[in-house]
Amino acid sequence: MPKASYIQPTVANFKSVARALTVVENDLPGADNLLKNLTFTKPTPIIGITGPPGAGKSTLVNSLIEQLVSKGDKIAVLAIDPTSPFNFGSLLGDRIRMSGHFNSPDVFIRSLATRGSLGGLSAKTIEMADVLRAAGFDYVLIETVGVGQSEIEIAGLADITFVVLVPESGDEIQNIKSGLMEVADAFIINKADRDDADLFANNLKKIIHQKEGDEIPVFKTVATTGVGINEVADFILNAKHTPNARKEFLLTEKAYKLIQQKCMVGIDKKKLQQDIAEALNIEGFNLYAFTEKYSG
Repeated sequence: MPKASYIQPTVANFKSVARALTVVENDLPGADNLLKNLTFTKPTPIIGITGPPGAGKSTLVNSLIEQLVSKGDKIAVLAIDPTSPFNFGSLLGDRIRMSGHFNSPDVFIRSLATRGSLGGLSAKTIEMADVLRAAGFDYVLIETVGVGQSEIEIAGLADITFVVLVPESGDEIQNIKSGLMEVADAFIINKADRDDADLFANNLKKIIHQKEGDEIPVFKTVATTGVGINEVADFILNAKHTPNARKEFLLTEKAYKLIQQKCMVGIDKKKLQQDIAEALNIEGFNLYAFTEKYSG
């Protein structure tokens, strides 16, 4: 099959960016060639924003975009939406919270379904983020589903990871000890105008101090009004000029995901479900014997 021609994605031409993302996301002809020829002219950091559903991540991203754009930056947002395990569709409702930026010449927004990735981040996320980096944006923001292992997996993709919590997350603070502490470069307590926000922030800081000293900052924000967003933006700007000590780890995690994806080429989950349905009608069905033919 001949390779399809494509326009090199550039921040000066959002249509070229959208087209390149579509080619890569859907594995259209020319996708491999496009990815192998990406050139990166600037060290664009990837900012991961994760946390439980209802923490106000989309509203926070919206406010953060306003702050960064006001400083003269061009921003790309990749919003990872949950995929239903039953119909393989994505829920794109959160994008309406960023609707004010859809026509901005300085902001590019794209949604991506998880497509069944257990952690919420697929290899497509890595590839599409790199397309945005190569296009020349100053920052690439990735908002994750915030369920399952996505909080952990974002650490293998983002240069800076924010974990967003709300004052009502008090019971979840114990879970921070089992993974999120290693992921977060900073915590954001959003909706900090609610009751017990100060108490929650102090308890979180105590845990951080016990495990990591005072290295990980805790920001309090009210994304709907912009309170505290400027401090978060300043943290991002300062971190941009700090050498990334995790570069080797980040690239290893990305390479692992990409290799994993190539090993799964040709396995269609919908077709797999159909095959399972047929196999279940056979007496003595054994899952391990069934999967052997897929493992090559």
